Amino acid sequence: MSQGLTSDSDDSDKFEWESDGEAAPSSAPALRNLDAPGPSTLERQSSNGWANGEATSTSLVEEYVTMGFPKEMVVKGIKEIGHDDANALLELLLTYKVLGDEGALGNCSTSGCACPNVQDDDDDDLDFDNWDNDNDTGGREHNSDSSGDEDFLQEMSAKDEKINLLVGMGFSEDEANMAMTTCGVDADLCVLVDSISASWVAGDCHSRNLFDDQVMDRCFDSFGERKKARLMEERKKKRKRYGGGAHGNRSSLDGSDDEQMLLPNPMVGFNLPGYRRPSVMRMLPQQAIGPPFFYYENVARTPRGVWETISRFLYDIEPEFVDSMHLSAAARKRGYIHNLPIENRSPLLPLPPKTIFEAFPHYKKWWPSWDPRRQFNCLQTTMASAKTTERIQCLLARSSNPPPPSVQKYVIDECRKWNLVWVGKNKVAPLEPNEVEYLLGFPRDHTRGVGKTERYKSLGNSFHVDTVAYHLSVLRDMFPNGVSVLSLFTGIGGGEVALHRLGIHMRAVVSVEIGEANRRILRGWWDQTQTGTLIEIADVKSLTPDIIASYVGRFGGFDLVIGGSPCNNLAGSNRHHRDGLEGEQSSLFYHYFRILDVVKSAMARM
Repeated sequence: MSQGLTSDSDDSDKFEWESDGEAAPSSAPALRNLDAPGPSTLERQSSNGWANGEATSTSLVEEYVTMGFPKEMVVKGIKEIGHDDANALLELLLTYKVLGDEGALGNCSTSGCACPNVQDDDDDDLDFDNWDNDNDTGGREHNSDSSGDEDFLQEMSAKDEKINLLVGMGFSEDEANMAMTTCGVDADLCVLVDSISASWVAGDCHSRNLFDDQVMDRCFDSFGERKKARLMEERKKKRKRYGGGAHGNRSSLDGSDDEQMLLPNPMVGFNLPGYRRPSVMRMLPQQAIGPPFFYYENVARTPRGVWETISRFLYDIEPEFVDSMHLSAAARKRGYIHNLPIENRSPLLPLPPKTIFEAFPHYKKWWPSWDPRRQFNCLQTTMASAKTTERIQCLLARSSNPPPPSVQKYVIDECRKWNLVWVGKNKVAPLEPNEVEYLLGFPRDHTRGVGKTERYKSLGNSFHVDTVAYHLSVLRDMFPNGVSVLSLFTGIGGGEVALHRLGIHMRAVVSVEIGEANRRILRGWWDQTQTGTLIEIADVKSLTPDIIASYVGRFGGFDLVIGGSPCNNLAGSNRHHRDGLEGEQSSLFYHYFRILDVVKSAMARM
């Protein structure tokens, strides 16, 4: 069955995400013996973060060096964009590592975009992981005397530096000078690239296809014919995947095209139970093949460029988009990037109910005939206020039966927005936390023990267990003796619950979750259901390469690295406050990539 494409304009996600904020760092980490008896082991790592968003250059350099970045790279990054924005600096350092060239991007990150992907050009969705020469980057000789670099950078004018960066990216010097004249010397590098791209579209250059090939030739002159051929082939694949034409699905240069990546319709991923689709054959790049297997989830509707950036960092793997409405009674549009097999998947049994009345038949008694809903919209992090439900009740009480169309429309819109159910005559109410647990695939009372507001918040930001379990089901036969898991941004343990419901034993789970309420929920569930080792870490920044390597050695590597970061900076409907991957919580993705990269390196040395 062929798939159509949709901009995903329905209102199932029309709310603002909430997520746990950064906890204030404690004065010292509270540790428990890793090998202490008991079903779980708690390791609380306090933050080494910046006080009040600032840090001295010395301490900041040391912090990022402990994360595994070369000192010269950190110093260059700080000189490039300053040290006021930790997320921008981390993104820049990771981009340096992906490109394999510490001087490739300049200060692009300050504007929140990755230069090779400024306008979502399909030509820029290439595999940048191996742009270095064939020599291993680990064998490079770094100049131990950094004063020469500092003197050189100080002598270069801002204009000359940016021109050199643009030329190094494959643009001509004339194009770079024209962009500088148009946008000004102080313009961010991404703005300059935008200007050059705009000149292409406006016809200032020759045929775009011809110019693409010229740029590619200039970019790859120093990389050898073998790598050039491989990357050119990947570019062709990208064009075919994202639209086929020379421009692919290029977003408008004025930023009006807010939903850059067209989403499949129906949103059923590579396959789902009950949906007959042609067999999907996907070829993963060599560096993406496990072990370990990795699995990353994010909201499907994101600001422009987010999915392209996530895909580029995660080995250029195509996202798998799934709406949980095809597996349950509630919509939940999510994208997943993973290196798991996609054949021989199996759903959890019994299959969950797919309609409101199948899930909660007792609500049918008071459900009016003019309310056409048969499924819930995306389950939110907050519930409707008492004033909202009272307003609906009063409005219906004053109306005829059935109410006039204008009243019906208002009530249905509010019911869809807040997932309200009919509990009496003219009376609506929000779903209870245990009902939300049921719809998401968690055991009853999974979140009980924390405040009601916190329960809604944690559930709204969680995995949909049945969807995740369907994807992870391929691990059941691969690991009959159980798995060791590195769980990043665990939340309330949706991934762990999915593995448990699949019957996959978890020998060890290293869980990173900053929310105390979420950690308490996971710990309570683990102590009741599991016999393996649970290690809990509060701050992702404390996972240095040495600590990660110690866990890899202790558990013999990780079989699965799982994580996700649903938050208000990435929700497609949050158009006023979202910051894409630059948001405080969304930028955790870069830690996911950093840690996954360290895990793969440590396991390769085993």
